[in-house]
This record gives sequence, C-alpha cells and structure tokens, in this order.
Amino acid sequence: MLVVDDDEVIRQLIAVNLTLEGFEVVTAVDGRDCLEKVEYVKPDVITLDVMMPHLDGWVTATQLRRNPATAGIKVVLITARAQDDDRSRGEEIGVDAYLTKPFDPTEMIRVVRELAGASASSFE
Repeated sequence: MLVVDDDEVIRQLIAVNLTLEGFEVVTAVDGRDCLEKVEYVKPDVITLDVMMPHLDGWVTATQLRRNPATAGIKVVLITARAQDDDRSRGEEIGVDAYLTKPFDPTEMIRVVRELAGASASSFE
C-alpha cells in the first residue's frame, strides 16, 4: 500500500487508518516520490492526491498506467476536486476509484479493501 499526499496531516491520517486495518503502508510526499518508491514497494493499491507540487496526481496516475510494470496497480484518487470533469479525467486515465475530500475514513478503507481483494493481509 502506497499513500501519496503532499499534506502531512492527511497523509498520516490515511496511513494510520490503513495500518490499523492491517495494511502495510509506505508513504510518499508527491508524484515524483511515488514513482521512485513504487519500484521497490510494489503496492497492490496506491492512494493518490491530485493537487501536489512537482508531479500532480493526474500526471502520476498517467505515468503509472503507461508503465507495464505499474499498469496493474489499483489507484484511488483522493482529492478536493469534485467536479464532474475531474471524475471524467480520472476515468480516462484509468484510475480505479475516486474519493473526494473531506472523505469518510470508513469509506476509504472499504474502497481500498475492495481493490486490494484477497492480496490484502488483515488482522481480522
């Protein structure tokens, strides 16, 4: 599990919630950091903020989809951008889910669990 957000508070909120649910979590501070870490973390799911410095979530998700080594990783965009055209852009890129901030941690966990499927380890 790779959690990508430039806001430390949100990044830690997502990471703590997922860790408590039994996921092994690595964090990244922006898209560039995500693309560097994805090579060795090999996550099943990435939560990805859209509005970030250096590489935003749109560019990062597009690069993940174009790379055969990362194209199969499930991507959840988590963003304050809730307009229909933003959701459509996410669909065009091929992201697997789209959550808007402020998000319900329970819903985020449900989406991540669903995407991770049987590969997710849990304490349950």
